[in-house]
Amino acid sequence: MHLHDVWFVLIAVLWTGYFFLEGFDFGIGILTKLLARDRPERRVLINTIGPVWDGNEVWLLTAGGATFAAFPDWYATLFSGFYLPLLVILVCLIVRGVAFEYRAKRPEENWQRNWEHAIFWTSLVPAFLWGVAFGNIVRGVKIDQHFEYVGSVWDLLNPYALLGGLVTLTLFTFHGAVFTALKTVGDIRVRARKLALRVGLVAAVVALAFLLWTQVHSGNGRSLVALIVAVAALVAALVANQAGREGWSFALSGLTIVAAVAMLFLSLFPNVMPSTLNGDWSLTVTNASSTPYTLKIMTWCAAIATPLVMLYQGWTYWVFRKRIGTQHIADIAH
Repeated sequence: MHLHDVWFVLIAVLWTGYFFLEGFDFGIGILTKLLARDRPERRVLINTIGPVWDGNEVWLLTAGGATFAAFPDWYATLFSGFYLPLLVILVCLIVRGVAFEYRAKRPEENWQRNWEHAIFWTSLVPAFLWGVAFGNIVRGVKIDQHFEYVGSVWDLLNPYALLGGLVTLTLFTFHGAVFTALKTVGDIRVRARKLALRVGLVAAVVALAFLLWTQVHSGNGRSLVALIVAVAALVAALVANQAGREGWSFALSGLTIVAAVAMLFLSLFPNVMPSTLNGDWSLTVTNASSTPYTLKIMTWCAAIATPLVMLYQGWTYWVFRKRIGTQHIADIAH
């Protein structure tokens, strides 16, 4: 296996980790409106991800940086062609971070309610747009002979990509509901399980349609295996949720996301951005990669740094592993 193949796999792993972790993170933000009934419950939801949400976003930064260094042509075409949706995502992530930090700085109801609105919308919009973006990457976009995107933003809003947006939106919301059931106690925990069932059934329908469409369009034997794993894991997650096995349900909902993202990358390889104008103009792991020396240096750096980061992040989750409820909120005005 060549180093550019290795880095394609590593970037796929980074995006998979990001969607696994930020998936329930976005889901919690969406549930602040769908599940929480009052301000104390909204604070409980926010507190479940309070210690970890910023660490989850490190995976995005690393994935973007790795793409820039390992596949500069892929990065350039992707960020120029998808400039507007990626800018919207970036603005949402900035506002979302500010909302988490500023919400409890003042006790006034209007102040906190406005930041809670911001948390909801800046969780929902990226959850949808990431699916649209990856749907277009897999489907292919208008790339010319100079490996430049020549389409418009409206070309990105095609049925396949929009369906992909619905998949990530519903899957992340389901993932967040399961995480809520795992991390809370009391009435909110019971309602989270009930909501997870309803959202999970919707997610199962749209995910099955999208994954089957992907398999027919650009799938292969390996992507078919990933499709089967994703569907089986989602069904098992719903069963575990109904049985009150929140830990298993969360692990299986996470496996659903992992398998679904893996399927996208398996169906994409060896392309990184297919061209719908001419197959010969597609960006591949070969023509879009950096020099072998650059990839070699990156591989050594990743081999040293990645285990340390994962150990630290795992330790963070272990420290904040206990359940919380409204009874743990000292000052319900916040």
